[in-house]
Amino acid sequence: MPEFLSNCKFSDLIIPLIVSSILVYGHIKKVNIMDAFIKGAIDNIKTAVEIFPSILLLMVSIGMFRASGGIDLITKLISPITSFLGFPKECIPLAILRPLSGSGALSVFDSILSENSPDGFAGRVASVLMGSTETTFYTLSVYYSACKVKPTKRIILYCLFADLVGFIMSSLTVSIIYH
Repeated sequence: MPEFLSNCKFSDLIIPLIVSSILVYGHIKKVNIMDAFIKGAIDNIKTAVEIFPSILLLMVSIGMFRASGGIDLITKLISPITSFLGFPKECIPLAILRPLSGSGALSVFDSILSENSPDGFAGRVASVLMGSTETTFYTLSVYYSACKVKPTKRIILYCLFADLVGFIMSSLTVSIIYH
């Protein structure tokens, strides 16, 4: 066995194997791989340009919302209800941002884990919440912009209801499993 392969793990070979498989498959099917690649790249650039305004609007809105203190105000307003339901106060900003922004939610998640123990109730709820909910508005704006379809109010309500269920179940699941 060649020396470079003896120190190599299978995971190191996955990408080269995938690329090689694509090239071999294209050769067998007699596809001009370079032309197919260029056409795909052009189509993706067009799609990126078409969805960029939606993403820009979403990112600017989230930045303004965070900078204005809107998240802090909403947290203070709903914390009596969420504490009654057993949802940790530290996770409210995460629950607010998660449907809006993955990167914003990730920074809040990081601060929750930094300020609380990852093995504590708030850290566990935040971890389950991050894994069981979606960046709803980002996903809707990207997919619907790419398809050139307007989302209906009903779809948005269903998605937000699914997020709410994810928030409640994250707290309930952690309570059942760890307490």
